[in-house]
Amino acid sequence: MSADPGAVARPWHGVDHYENFPVASWLVPAGQRPTVAALYRFARHADDVADEGDAPADLRLAELDRLEAALIDPARPHPAVEPLRAFFAADPQAALECRALLSAFRQDVSVHRHADQASIADYCARSAAPVGRLMLGLFGCRREALVALSDSICVALQLINFLQDLATDWTRGRLYLPQDELAAAGLDERALDRALARGACEPALRALLERRTREAAGLLEAGAPLVRAVPWRLGLELRGVLAGGRRIVERLARTGYDPVAQRPRLGAADAGALLRLALRPPHL
Repeated sequence: MSADPGAVARPWHGVDHYENFPVASWLVPAGQRPTVAALYRFARHADDVADEGDAPADLRLAELDRLEAALIDPARPHPAVEPLRAFFAADPQAALECRALLSAFRQDVSVHRHADQASIADYCARSAAPVGRLMLGLFGCRREALVALSDSICVALQLINFLQDLATDWTRGRLYLPQDELAAAGLDERALDRALARGACEPALRALLERRTREAAGLLEAGAPLVRAVPWRLGLELRGVLAGGRRIVERLARTGYDPVAQRPRLGAADAGALLRLALRPPHL
C-alpha cells in the first residue's frame, strides 16, 4: 500500500494549510519528532477528508471509517495509521484519542451549526482536547490534573481559531457561534451575510465576538500553568503555543473584534510580540 494518504483519497488533498502554532519543532526531542509528525499527518489527513475538496459525504465517511478500522484492527492497514503502530503499542490510550478525533471529523461532514455553547464544547472535547492528551502521553505525563490543564489550552485554541476564521468558515456554510447567543444578541445568520457583504461586522455582532474572545482567552490562561508541570522541552513548546493563541487574541482586540474586516494572521512582524507573550508567567 502506498505510504501517501493522498494516494488513497485524492478528492480532498492538494490544499495549502496555514498553521498558527508549532508542529514537531526542534523543541520536541529528536526521538519523538517522527511520532509528532505522524500524528499531525494523521489528523491533517482526517480533517481534510471531512472538510476539503468536493467529494460527496458518503465517500468522506467511508474514508473516515477506513481510518477508524485501521486504528481498531492492525490487520486492516491504512498509510496514515501505520507510522503510529509503535506509539499505539506503547500507549493504547493514544488510539482512543485518535478515534475521538475521527468522531469530530465525522460530525464535520454533516453538522454545520451549533445550538448552544454545550454543543460547541462537546465538539471541541473531541476535535481539540485529544491533541493535547496525545502529547502528554508521548511525554509520559498523562495525569488527571495535567489533562485538565491541557484540555483547557486545546479547547481555547480551537475557540480562538473559530473566531479567527469566522468569515472563511461562513463562506463554506459553517458557523461556530452558538445560535442561542446570536438570538440573545438580537441577531440571526443574516448578520453574517451582511458582514461579508459590507466587509465588516455590525456592532452587535462585534460585541458577541468580543465576549466569545474574552471567554476563550480566559480558558487559555486557565491552562497556562501546564508549562511548569511538564518536561521542560514540552513546556517550552507549550509556551510557543500559548504565545500564538495570545497574539491572535491581541490582534482580534486591535480590529475591534472584527475578523471579517481583518482576519488576524501571524507573520514575521509578530516575532517580538510572540517572545513577549511566551515569557508571560502563568497565573498559578
